[in-house]
Formats: sequence, C-alpha cells, structure tokens
Amino acid sequence: MVAVYRHDVHKARSRGHEAAALWFNEVQVNEDVPLGADGDAALLSRPRGSPEQTLDAQASWRRVSLLTGEVVSTSVSGGAGESLRELVGIADAEAAHAAWLASSVPAGVNESPYYPYTSLKYHTLLVAALLDSYRAGFEFGDVYLAVADADAVTPHRTVLATDSFALTVTGEPGDRVAARLGDVPARSFADVWSRLPALPFDVGESREWRVLDAQLRRIRSWSTALQYIEEFVAAFTSSTPATSGAVLGGESRGV
Repeated sequence: MVAVYRHDVHKARSRGHEAAALWFNEVQVNEDVPLGADGDAALLSRPRGSPEQTLDAQASWRRVSLLTGEVVSTSVSGGAGESLRELVGIADAEAAHAAWLASSVPAGVNESPYYPYTSLKYHTLLVAALLDSYRAGFEFGDVYLAVADADAVTPHRTVLATDSFALTVTGEPGDRVAARLGDVPARSFADVWSRLPALPFDVGESREWRVLDAQLRRIRSWSTALQYIEEFVAAFTSSTPATSGAVLGGESRGV
C-alpha cells in the first residue's frame, strides 16, 4: 500500500509518464499499482480515450479550483518541495494515508493538464481505497461510498476527512449511510451522491449546505468533487457545522 501513495509522484513534479523517474529523494516511486486500481480510479474522474484540451492555453500540472476558477498556487520548489519529500518518504502505509488526507501539496496538482479541475490528492486516495477493497476480495461493483463521522477515519478507505464529516470508499459499509458506486468505473459522483439515502449535513440549517448539496448533484468527476468539498467546507462552513446530518441520524432524502 505504501507504493500506492508514491505511484504518481511524477505528476507532483510536473512530469508526464514518459518522463517519470524511478527514484525521488532516495525513495522508489512511480511503480505500477496492481489489480487495475489505478486505471479504475482514473476512470472515476477522467474519460476514456485520448484527452482533449479543455481550457485555452492549459498545459500546466497546477490544478484549477472549481470553487474560484483560479489556478491554485502550489509549486514543488522551496517549502512545498520539502513537504513533498516528507510526504513521499513516509514508510508506514497507514501513516502515509493519514498524511495524504491532511496534505495540501498534492491538492495543488491535477491528474492531467487536459483535465485541470481534477485533483492528484483525491485520485491517489481513490486508488488506495479501491486497491485495499480489491485486496480484501471485493470487485468494483461491490464497493460503496459511505458517510462517516468526521473523526472516524478508516486506513486507506477514507477518501475525504473534513471537520464536519468523512467519506469512505469501501466494500464494507456496514450500517452507515451508503450508495453503491455502480457496475463499472465511470465519472458518476453526482449520481452516487444523489443516491445516498441521507446527507452528511442538514441542508435546512444553512444556505451553504444547500449550495454544496446542489453542486455535488452536478459534478461528475470524483477527484474534482472531493476536492471541491474540501475547499467549500474550509471556505464557507466553519461557522455552520453539520450538527444534524446523516451521520447523526438527521435529514433523510426519503429515498
């Protein structure tokens, strides 16, 4: 699992696959991920086939924020470069997962310059969640998006952790609010979000939560949507906590 968190280091260094180095800061990186987890996670956020340019003059690995429309100011030089080296150098798999959940460095990089709103951070976390589920014997069609409390982090399978709630991709949702990802990997976040039987927050509590819910019903790319949630919650909801969402038995969609 450690290799999963190092498999796309070349992107964080603004390099394509053809220029991917095998070592970074004396750590082996950019290894293939087994069981097709990398390819499946890519299909959750990007279409099949040859990419097409989606923004004029877009040729940068720096992510464009869907929230602000601005290029995220992140570079792997200077302090950010040191943070990347520390992130890649973590040798314990669970510690690596926790560090990726909290790190802002890979959040400033996209999955592909052709898809600038995607997020390397959340692509990597999705790869880890799928691989961990596959290794446990689940197939893609057995995997769910599940809602959890903010402090309930499952190693490798939690793909988003905010101050208000967490989201997990797992074949073992248990009694948590959950919706199946689908039969095959696809850009389906909006569909899956809409199928959740209850929300992780109370849309009746504030306009901000209603806006977030409405936007998530439209965003299809998984890494884009997860990154959008992180940015939105940080920017707008600090004064309006999700005190009565699905995790706590609150608002139901009636599904």
